[in-house]
Amino acid sequence: MKEYTTEFIRNIAMASHSGAGKTMLVEAFLHFTGATTRLGRIEDGSTVADFEDEEVRRGLSLSTAVLPVEHRDHKINLLDTPGYTDFVGEVISALRVADGALILIDSVAGVEVGTEIAWGYCDEFKLPRFVVINKMNRDNANFAKALESARQLSTVRLAPVQLPWGEKAEFRGVLDLLTMKAYEGDGKTVRDIPAEFADDAETARMELIEAAAEGEDELLEKYLDGQELTSEEIQRGLRKVIQAGTFIPVFVTAGTAEIGLARLLDAMVDLMPSPTQVPAAVAQGKGGDETLTCVDSGPLGAYVWKTTADPFVGKITYFRVYSGVFTSDSRIWNSNKATEERIGTVHLLRGKETMPVKVIHAGDIASVPKLASTSTGDSICDKGHPITFPVPQYPHALFRVAVTPKTQADSAKISPTLTRLVEEDMTLSWHQEHSTNQTILQGMGDQHIDVAIRKAESKFQTSLTIQEPRVPYQESITKPGQAMYRHKKQTGGAGQFGEVWMRIEPLQDSEYEFSWDVFGGSVSSSYQPAIEKGIKSVMKDGVMAGFPLSKVKISVYDGKEHPVDSKPVAFEIAAREAFKLAVRDSAPVLLEPIMNVRIVVPEANMGDILGDMNTRRARVQGMDTERGRSVVTAQVPMAEIQRYTTDLRSMTGGRGVFTMEFSHYEVVPTHIAQEIIAARQKELAAQKEE
Repeated sequence: MKEYTTEFIRNIAMASHSGAGKTMLVEAFLHFTGATTRLGRIEDGSTVADFEDEEVRRGLSLSTAVLPVEHRDHKINLLDTPGYTDFVGEVISALRVADGALILIDSVAGVEVGTEIAWGYCDEFKLPRFVVINKMNRDNANFAKALESARQLSTVRLAPVQLPWGEKAEFRGVLDLLTMKAYEGDGKTVRDIPAEFADDAETARMELIEAAAEGEDELLEKYLDGQELTSEEIQRGLRKVIQAGTFIPVFVTAGTAEIGLARLLDAMVDLMPSPTQVPAAVAQGKGGDETLTCVDSGPLGAYVWKTTADPFVGKITYFRVYSGVFTSDSRIWNSNKATEERIGTVHLLRGKETMPVKVIHAGDIASVPKLASTSTGDSICDKGHPITFPVPQYPHALFRVAVTPKTQADSAKISPTLTRLVEEDMTLSWHQEHSTNQTILQGMGDQHIDVAIRKAESKFQTSLTIQEPRVPYQESITKPGQAMYRHKKQTGGAGQFGEVWMRIEPLQDSEYEFSWDVFGGSVSSSYQPAIEKGIKSVMKDGVMAGFPLSKVKISVYDGKEHPVDSKPVAFEIAAREAFKLAVRDSAPVLLEPIMNVRIVVPEANMGDILGDMNTRRARVQGMDTERGRSVVTAQVPMAEIQRYTTDLRSMTGGRGVFTMEFSHYEVVPTHIAQEIIAARQKELAAQKEE
């Protein structure tokens, strides 16, 4: 591939619901421009974009593929993102480094939930976008209906730049309103617009001219004076309103049939911004915020938006250059990790194909293998000019599993493997849950976790099993209590003696408070550490059901010691038993984690959702509507919502989405607490027998 400078580059993310045809449209572009010799098929696993074994096996995109397409001496970096909502992190990462977006809409299904999510993130990143109504050759294809569903997405004006030349099996090509010509098939054959479509085309063109006129005062005056705008002026005006985000053009295609490709590629070159035409990137420099103009002569500034593990090459780091040039065989500075990395050969990517290059110009997207410390979200720069780019906000994990190693060999690798997986994917996280002693992996849904577990096995040779995690309950007390305990043990030699008196009371603001209130020297303060150690060991293991105990204020106010037999271990045992007795005297309770949940569903599903929430012990906080969809906010116990991702999808046919984050701990109702305690005690007894 030849070298392209900044003004000849376009970075465009393709986003939509799963199944709208993104991967096949890119495949058609590659075939049309001569990058491939045949059109791949998803069913055969032969597409350029879906090259991972897991993607071929499932027949859907799981990660973003970079696919540069060369057209009219420009390079269009197409980022083919997954449409399945579990992999929304990949969509966010791609939109973070794109300068524009193609939102694909299935001509039969219209706008679906994945499309709405992608649209929302495009708004967040303020990206100019095209709407592409795809699969116009399908049975039941309906351009007008699909266009109307797209108009419901936004308050911004949408208008066709093309009309379909026929529909369903009759779809022959596109009627282009800019050139007022009909483009048959892929667009290489040009002819006049057929007479039966002439009136519709003329009406639609007037709307387009009106939108273009708003791009410049000069054009608006000319338009209002009744003067004809030239094709160049219309294009110039359109470019301005599209890039300003006040207008969204609509195109039509059929990716699998390779119809409507030429004019869509032309539009990406003519109407989408180059990296020099988008607002300058802002990064954190030594002296505060720094604005980086996208030019080769600027200081080096690049953002790492994706990392993957390749079993043969090792780690591959994908980056976008915002300023300066990135060269092979050089040294760079990772400002997040404050470490220097040595760069080998830099590559341009097309799916899994790597093309080595010497220089990456400002605005381009490329990859480099085998960086030791750099991970997703890091910033790359010159050591003498450190800058850090902002990392986008990723959604909180919604689906938790407990992971355990299959073999002893896997147990040594589990921690580094999970860390590597999390480095690659910003929507995955893992932690050790001390209250249940489980390793918890969190993701966006069951498919997301399943892919991560398979990746651990295929790429890191770590076999893991998963199960539903135990809820991290806690224990606490509800009223003051007190107790004493004397530990006395006589053996042949020196004995053990220690007596501890303590008071405890509930604490609101912190987990634990200890005060030493022994006066008159009845117990030497040298035994205080042993007494505290005994108390903390009970707090760790709990009193009622083996869950950690918290929010307790403890006062040791009296006791006795023996001049010969008293030892730290005796006071540790006495403190432990006294504390257990004091807790039982203080009306102990079980606490459960409560989550803040926000659910967005179509209005038709609202009743089902509220009914279901009632069965989950939820407290509904509010109901609202947002862009024609219902929003429910509620507080729900974690125990009732562990598998809600799957349940919500089945209740709403995949159209419901929700977010969830931890809120606080709350007392478990008595009848439920008794069941939990009984089950936990049975489990602990079984563990002891083992």
